[in-house]
Amino acid sequence: MSATYDVVIVGGGIAGLSLASTLAGKCSVALVEAEQTLAYHTSARSARQLIPSYGPPVVQELTVRTLELIAAQDAERPEPVLTPRGFMLIGDDATVRAEASGHMQRITHAEAMELCPVLVPDSFSAAGLDTGSFACNAPVLLEDHRRRAEAGGVEIITGARVHSAQRLGSGWELGAGQEGFQAAVVVNAAGAWADELAVLSGVEKLGLQPYRRTAAIVDVGHPLPADCPMVAAADESFYFRPDDGQVLISPSEHVPSGPGDARPYPGDIERLVERLNTITTLGIRDVRKAWTGLRTEAADGVPVVGFDAEASGFFWLAGQGGYGFQTSSGIAELAAGLILAGQGPGASVTAVSPMRDASPASRTVEALAATRWSIRR
Repeated sequence: MSATYDVVIVGGGIAGLSLASTLAGKCSVALVEAEQTLAYHTSARSARQLIPSYGPPVVQELTVRTLELIAAQDAERPEPVLTPRGFMLIGDDATVRAEASGHMQRITHAEAMELCPVLVPDSFSAAGLDTGSFACNAPVLLEDHRRRAEAGGVEIITGARVHSAQRLGSGWELGAGQEGFQAAVVVNAAGAWADELAVLSGVEKLGLQPYRRTAAIVDVGHPLPADCPMVAAADESFYFRPDDGQVLISPSEHVPSGPGDARPYPGDIERLVERLNTITTLGIRDVRKAWTGLRTEAADGVPVVGFDAEASGFFWLAGQGGYGFQTSSGIAELAAGLILAGQGPGASVTAVSPMRDASPASRTVEALAATRWSIRR
């Protein structure tokens, strides 16, 4: 016999958990996660930096809102999620100018060297600094969302991979693990598996593509200053930042991949270590650990948030790319507004809608109206 909910969220990463905690107490919700633990894949492999100058305009807008929401809740937490940590771009003048946004200011070469004295002076000629960037304590944020969700009545089921999904009358019926679920709304927060879940559900996929991104923690001979910003190449070929006396590094690769439990490719970190030991005085000695996550993107690089054009009650919460944590609370607020009332900030809804490139507005209204009636019956 299937349990009945207003909303079933498929995926227990930062996107699914953020939405679950936002919907908690407002309607009946279940969250199902294929792995035995929450946030096992991409969300556990984040760079843990929230950067208002990073991404297209709608992403920056959602990042600013996310920072506002997290900061407001930090006052209630014994351990804060946010800690100020700048973000600095380095490179040649043309590339830095092209990548710097309204949230980033140009700084002089001398100022950049003062902020990060391990840089070799002639390794870059221009720099930009985002002083509104924050380090993110991802485990604390994830646990806070889980706690708030469960306190609000959300049922969280792990080790339950969805194996069947179909329209049933005015709602959906799902099979996940050994459990059955019925719901007015199914939220596709399945990350790298989002298109696979759509196909399983008889919904046309959106062409979401997972990409690899590898990182490592390394020991260094010359540690970074504690207040050193995160430093990234403007051509997106690497980044590094302090990490409790060690240094986190990444080659910032953007290699297409299938969904799965990603692992580092041989040589990726070794080549980056060789390069960083040339353009910095870090003196990287040992790689303590390395990992690879998958960032899943739509063709235009913008997250997909909203009801499907054809499948009533099927809600996309996917394609966050490398912006998952930094847009998480803003996107959850937007998604909850759409699910509960069929409304949200207009510009954001249009920019992230799964129908942004195709369907007439009337179909959006029809889909939202059908879902609104189902939840508020």
